[in-house]
Amino acid sequence: MHEVNQDRSNLAIYHHQKQIDWGKIIAIAVAIVYLGLVLLIPAINVFFQAFRKGIAPFLHNLAEPAFLHAVTLTVIVAAIVIPINTVFGLCAAWAIARDKIPGRTLITSVIDLPFSVSPVVAGLAIVLLYGRNGWFASILDFANIKVIFALPGIVIATLFITLPFVARSVIPVLEETGADQEEAAKTLGATDWQIFWRVTLPNIRWGLLYGLILTNARAMGEFGAVAVVSGNIIRKTQTLPLFVEEAYKQYQTQAAFSAAVLLSCLGVVTLVLKEILERKTKIEDLR
Repeated sequence: MHEVNQDRSNLAIYHHQKQIDWGKIIAIAVAIVYLGLVLLIPAINVFFQAFRKGIAPFLHNLAEPAFLHAVTLTVIVAAIVIPINTVFGLCAAWAIARDKIPGRTLITSVIDLPFSVSPVVAGLAIVLLYGRNGWFASILDFANIKVIFALPGIVIATLFITLPFVARSVIPVLEETGADQEEAAKTLGATDWQIFWRVTLPNIRWGLLYGLILTNARAMGEFGAVAVVSGNIIRKTQTLPLFVEEAYKQYQTQAAFSAAVLLSCLGVVTLVLKEILERKTKIEDLR
């Protein structure tokens, strides 16, 4: 009798496990189908459209002057934005995590503002400030400085959009590591500069690199705010995302998809580097 009950119990457990396995299979299948429809198939189609006429037309599109200018401008903007937001992000992270300044919650909320504000709204706000009828129009006219429909406007818009990434990546690392090592170094006679380079920076390096990668990816891929302030002038204020949109609107689909492949490759590289940094951070945490 006992053996019969045991067999029934084992059979019930088997059926229960079988149901759980089916649930997992269905969940995985739904996830794969969803990712395929939303992400994988569109991405594969972009590459297919870019190369469907062969490698020669693809390379020809990448050699077009308008494309090369868009790439150059995009790289210049990223090269300006990344150092500025790195310095700001480090200062903001230090002030929030170490100095415990008053109103740190409000400051953190302000830093997070670009996450919640539409890029188009951000672009319009910049136009209202620096445009021909903006608040600073008279000062800019006197100094003969053009912001809107020029490089400074694109840089300002990109600075706003990418502002949170470095700060938000470094703040948790600073809070987790604490200030014990820095205080010990200060007790031993190290200057603030030496403490930063030899103690603080090694502790936050992976978080900082993580923020830099995200900043670079967003700076090169930003569309909405830049479209508002740049005017999308070909070979003047047209960045790479704007080039893709304009080429597609002008029925230059091969050129649009070729440029989109470059942006997609940037996204893939960003994801790979992001994964590597996350693994390195986890390994160091285990140590």
